[in-house]
Parts: sequence; C-alpha cells; structure tokens
Amino acid sequence: MTAKSWAGRLPEVKSKADLVYESLRSAIAEGELRPGAKVNMDELSRDFGVSKIPIREAVKRLESEGLVVSKVHSGVTVSEVDLTEMRGVFLAREAIEGLVAGLAAASADAALIAELEKTQKAMRKALDSGAMDRLPSLNSAFHHSLATASGYRILADLTEQLLMTVRRYRLVSPVDATNWRSVIEEHDAIIEALRDGDSAAATEAARAHTAAQARHEVPED
Repeated sequence: MTAKSWAGRLPEVKSKADLVYESLRSAIAEGELRPGAKVNMDELSRDFGVSKIPIREAVKRLESEGLVVSKVHSGVTVSEVDLTEMRGVFLAREAIEGLVAGLAAASADAALIAELEKTQKAMRKALDSGAMDRLPSLNSAFHHSLATASGYRILADLTEQLLMTVRRYRLVSPVDATNWRSVIEEHDAIIEALRDGDSAAATEAARAHTAAQARHEVPED
C-alpha cells in the first residue's frame, strides 16, 4: 500500500503533520511498514502533497515513540524489535495492566462490560473464521477500553505505547491460533472480575494474562 492510499483513508486531523503522523503510525501498526523498512521522506512529501516540514515533524514524533530510527547516512527506517526489548515490554505491561484492571474494576459499569464482551465476540468470530489479521487490532481495542476505564490518561497512553510495540513484534513473530484462543480466555477472566467489582481479582487476572503471553512469546533463554 502506498503513502497516497494511506492518506486517502485517513480521518480529518488538526494539521498536515498530524495527518502524516497518523498515517505512518497506522501503517507501522498494521504491518504495511514492517520493521527495518525505509521511510522515503521525499516520496511522502510528493504523495501527501505537502512540504518536507510536516514530514519531518511527523518523523520526529514517531522517533520519540521509538517507532522509527533516523541516521545521518542511512535515512529513516522503521525500528526493529528484539527479544530483549520485548521482555522489558512484557514486564512493564504486567505491572501497568494489573494496575489498570484493578482501577477499572472499582468503577466498572454495564456499559464497560458490554463493550469488552462485544470485542470478545468479535475476536472469537475472527478466530473461528480464520480472519487472523483482525485479531491484533481487536486485542488492542480490548486493552484500550480497559485502560480508558482506569480513569487516568497516562495509563491509557502507556498501554497504547506498549501495545504498539507488541503488535510490531508480532509482525515478525506471529501469534498462532492456539495462543489467540488462550488470549481470549484470559480476557474472559478479567471481565468476570470486573463484573464482580473485585479489584484484587481483576489485577491478578490481568497480570496473569500478560505473564502467560510473555512465557509464550518471549521465553527466557
């Protein structure tokens, strides 16, 4: 998919730099720009019909998030993700998502439960129909809803950043159908704790979920 086609499907944003940023970030998340891929700034400038100034601004934002790397002689490339980094990501997720789930359980209402169950239903449907490509975004939606319900924007932002790294890693180390089914079942345990308003159980379920995925995806040597 070309940068021009990304631009055509984007919602309206506040500035040209925002448009480029959102487009590139989406392309990285969806695997249209894979780890190690070069980002041609001249081409982006032509395809988006903008000067290089908003392109550079967008790249700087992506670089600050660790999504791209800019080097003097080799240009801009999408960052690679290695096992060492991913182990750190899963450790951070275990702590943050446990906290998020515990906070969400304290104020969980019917609307949140319904939203999470709707996502779970979509994940099961995608898995059963073999639409594996839909699962990463649905999984992110589940955790985003949970993080938003924590009531703290910083926790939602950190969750989003960590999930982005996980999604990029899974582009080169895909999750199989068996593990996706485990993910869905582990989500069910979180929802059950939320339904009961049990913060301790929600915290434990979320931490257990992340730890289980770490054992599967980034095993220790």
